[in-house]
Amino acid sequence: MGEGLIGARVTRQEDVRLLTGRARYIDDVQVPGMLEAAVLRSPLPHARIVRVDVTEASTHPGVFAVITGEDVLSSTKAPQPVIWSNLPDMRTSEHHALAVGKVRYPGQAVAAVAAKDRATAEDALELIEVEYEELPAVSTLEQALADGASKLYEDWPDNIAGTGTIPMGDVSAAFAEADVVLTESFRFARQMGAPIETRGVVATWDPFADRLDVWLSTQAPNLARELFGEVFGLSMDRIRVRTPDVGGGFGNKFDFYAEEVVAAILSRRTGKPVKLIEDRAESFVANAHSREQKIDVELAAKDDGTITALRATVYGVLGGVLGSAGASPCWTTTALLTGPYAIPNVELNLVAVMTNRSPYGSFRGYGLPKANFVHEHLVEQLAKRLGVDAHTVRRKNFIPPEAFPYQSPVFVYDNGRYEDCLDLCLKAVEAAGWAERRGNGVGIGYSFHNELTGFGPSRIVNLAGLGHSGFDEEVVRVDSTGHVTIHTGMSAIGQGIHTTLAQVAAQTLGVPLDHVTVLSGDTDSCPYTGYGTAASRGAAVGGAAVLNASTRLRAKILRVAGHLLEVSPDDLSIEDGVVSVNGVPGKEITLAAIGDAAYRRLNGAWPEDETPTLEEREVYDPVNVATSFGCTAVLAEVDRETGVVTLLDYLIAHDCGTVINPMIVDGQLHGGAAQAIGGALYEELVYGADGRMETTSFTGYLLPTATEIPPFSVSHMTTPADHVPGGFKGMGEAGVIGGGAAIAHAVEDALREYDVDITALPITPPRLLAAMKRGARR
Repeated sequence: MGEGLIGARVTRQEDVRLLTGRARYIDDVQVPGMLEAAVLRSPLPHARIVRVDVTEASTHPGVFAVITGEDVLSSTKAPQPVIWSNLPDMRTSEHHALAVGKVRYPGQAVAAVAAKDRATAEDALELIEVEYEELPAVSTLEQALADGASKLYEDWPDNIAGTGTIPMGDVSAAFAEADVVLTESFRFARQMGAPIETRGVVATWDPFADRLDVWLSTQAPNLARELFGEVFGLSMDRIRVRTPDVGGGFGNKFDFYAEEVVAAILSRRTGKPVKLIEDRAESFVANAHSREQKIDVELAAKDDGTITALRATVYGVLGGVLGSAGASPCWTTTALLTGPYAIPNVELNLVAVMTNRSPYGSFRGYGLPKANFVHEHLVEQLAKRLGVDAHTVRRKNFIPPEAFPYQSPVFVYDNGRYEDCLDLCLKAVEAAGWAERRGNGVGIGYSFHNELTGFGPSRIVNLAGLGHSGFDEEVVRVDSTGHVTIHTGMSAIGQGIHTTLAQVAAQTLGVPLDHVTVLSGDTDSCPYTGYGTAASRGAAVGGAAVLNASTRLRAKILRVAGHLLEVSPDDLSIEDGVVSVNGVPGKEITLAAIGDAAYRRLNGAWPEDETPTLEEREVYDPVNVATSFGCTAVLAEVDRETGVVTLLDYLIAHDCGTVINPMIVDGQLHGGAAQAIGGALYEELVYGADGRMETTSFTGYLLPTATEIPPFSVSHMTTPADHVPGGFKGMGEAGVIGGGAAIAHAVEDALREYDVDITALPITPPRLLAAMKRGARR
């Protein structure tokens, strides 16, 4: 039955295929005559390339082509693209798919080989001779900003890629009049997404049609096609991007990478398809890094707890070259530092700093987890200074419901019921009996967040520096048998987007869910989705587009049915694929019969004023983002001897507007929370004193496993987005945003006798023991 599907806990349509091994991932793609490629990467963080000799590698048996940076220069029309430029004075770190003249981070690609198989390609890599002139590495933020620091780009005056300021109100006056001023500095370690499937590409350059056909593990196939076109100077009709099943994205597979260009060049050189799959060891240097920032803040407040001003400087610790996301994750942190609070005076500064580290890019939550950690820590510290409960400070400063739509320092928040959500979380904690467990090394921590979702309104995001659109295009078609097919440009990356869109169409059209098929993953046949699957936009933008298209299609079906049944369309209803006359039992027509009339046997039955076929296309560009929000609560135990943190329970109260499938929403929140746990307690990419990467496997980059994950509980409330059809908001990144701060506050509460103050993530045992010693001395 179609009715009631929006809001139903429906089993995901994708699961049977995925769980029975019938999925097709990028490494499953086999093309006749296909070669395999491997990439030679620099072991040095900073060096001039004196000489690259590929003679021996080129003649190695089984090798078809070897390319270097000079070959990339001669094969492309533009450097690697940067789609975000948020800063007015942003310098361009022009770079190419293979290093030209200089390497600027360990792991930067220097040469590539295409051979009969991967083993042969890797053997040939060992035959390439590269002579480097090593240069001083500026691996840390402090090294990059130091006077006389070695410059990554000789024509720059320093290592700062750009700066920017977001002002609002009169900050100086607010600080001059403040009763309380807090000053703090925060550090966040370098981390990355770690999807179970590494990145990969299969490129086929047809030498006769001069057409590029790419299989790509990507979250944004249309964006990837556009960027291939920029790099190679090709028109879009000569590029096809296909996306197979994607084994997790987490933002890492949104970015556009050098290896994708390398595979295309190798295919063009050899005249054969080329597969290039990143191995796990490579992923630690070649995948987008993220999170690493230093944030210095000052907060001004009245003695009644009212926050009057916030002044901050965010230092984004970028890599040796700008990734396709540029400095935008760090800009997002800066722009959203006020979170759910009405702070009238702000001065938010961003300094984007280049270092000899891997490029900075997209990761689930983007800049929001750091912004959340900062404003929630400040709320807790202000409450401690004033001797009141932290929730009292939260309530005092929450944006009230009547203030919406609310102009934050950058974005307009559509709506919110923050106090209600906080109360929902507190009631869940009370019902779980946490208060009785608190004490003796066990603490409770909270964090409140809001999240920009439904990204994004094209005009707004273009003004914010994004060189790409944010609209979504969906096609909904009823075929000659009355079944429904949705064509979407969204990528399925494990988030259940096919089921979500199917539920929206099935309920709107009044058909059984199993009569709806969703097709995605081919730019030749699927519609244009500007930003792809990212930024919590699948339901809020894709779902809204499907709803609009399905609503118009339903109206056409009712008009046709009214003609066939000789009644007014207003007297008809659709249920379970049958159109019936209200109040007249037995007077009905099936959607299959209408479909047959639309495509095969129009005869005289089909209305003359209706075009044949049953199809609607919707291009939906939202007028604004949609603001989700939630409260995270964590119960944690700390071993005071070892500094080991054990999470005992985890609660989330959340509002993402109209919920399409609660099971999928809960799963997304659980998955995000698991990544928040990893970021808060375990994950860190470590560079040595010489600037070389030391984290090269999961023995060093620790991920939480099932033994470290506590039980998760989710409580929902609903505040629909009034400007989004269906009231949908997003929540794909919500679980990861508030977790770090809540865990830190739980640890502080568990160690309250030590007066521990956590201002850095991850909270490793050695760092926590050191913080306990510092607190005990105060």
